[in-house]
Amino acid sequence: MSSSNSPCAACKLLRRKCTQGCVFAPYFPPDQPAKFANVHKVFGASNVSKLLNEIPVAQREDAVNSLAYEAEARLRDPVYGCVAYISVLQLKIKQAAAYDGTAPFLIQQQASPSALTYRMEEPSPPPQSSGHSHVDMSHAPQQQRHQHTDGSDEGSGGAPTA
Repeated sequence: MSSSNSPCAACKLLRRKCTQGCVFAPYFPPDQPAKFANVHKVFGASNVSKLLNEIPVAQREDAVNSLAYEAEARLRDPVYGCVAYISVLQLKIKQAAAYDGTAPFLIQQQASPSALTYRMEEPSPPPQSSGHSHVDMSHAPQQQRHQHTDGSDEGSGGAPTA
């Protein structure tokens, strides 16, 4: 039972009397009904009750917060749930690591005289016509980057090799 004598959000949603020993009351206060509603929709009240009774009291608040986070993520994205957030964060880490590894090379390449010469001698691309297929050059910098991050001198000077 919560301190204000009103039933906890769990007992209110489940339409049952909130007792003094209610396992949900400390973690699902009456002013946060959506928190329990989401957890109940995804995991079920019975499963959450069993889980809370099996873990130490000191860890229950963290468990409830985790369940609430996972339930909200699952309701937003029924297929991936919180794994979608994890995937996005892992992708950002990979991008940052790739950028950190190539930033010194890119700065050096921009400042080198051979890179400036190459850019001035580089022919301009032919005009696109509607009858020709579009060539995707988005992978070219990645290929060049991989040639230089492995420590080899192949392709150094900024000019691509054929």
